[in-house]
Amino acid sequence: MTTSGVLYAVFLLPVIFSITFGTLVMTDILQKPGRELNMWRFAESESHGHTQSIEIIGLQKQYFTSQPISFNVMVTDPDFDCGDLYIKIHSDDKQVVAHSSFFNQCFDHDDSILTAGYGFSEPVSVPGIYKAVIMLTDTNQENSLTTSEMFTVRRE
Repeated sequence: MTTSGVLYAVFLLPVIFSITFGTLVMTDILQKPGRELNMWRFAESESHGHTQSIEIIGLQKQYFTSQPISFNVMVTDPDFDCGDLYIKIHSDDKQVVAHSSFFNQCFDHDDSILTAGYGFSEPVSVPGIYKAVIMLTDTNQENSLTTSEMFTVRRE
């Protein structure tokens, strides 16, 4: 085998095979009913950090270091009946100061308040600007809803 034959076998044939195989797989997937290629799904679901179908209820814009940060989450999306709820609070420098997970949250759309009936309540003892980030994933972990809000913690 010559040097050019080795170059074809080692470099060019894998590239050709990868492109051909990838094209065949994508064509087959997109031919199936109900399938679509939507790579911007997460970008479309958020609008400036807030979505229409999930809301933070009861979060104040300002807290003192002696007060716990407390709020509930409301979901109005009819496609979400059950799912896992993740709540994260982080500072301006992206340091996570509180994180809670509420698994298997199921609710009736007449009363769509989540967090297991307890609400979220965590203390934040360092003054600063914080962001509460909420994510709800469906039971199959295929779809999610996300929202976030900013708030301030001050010293008394």
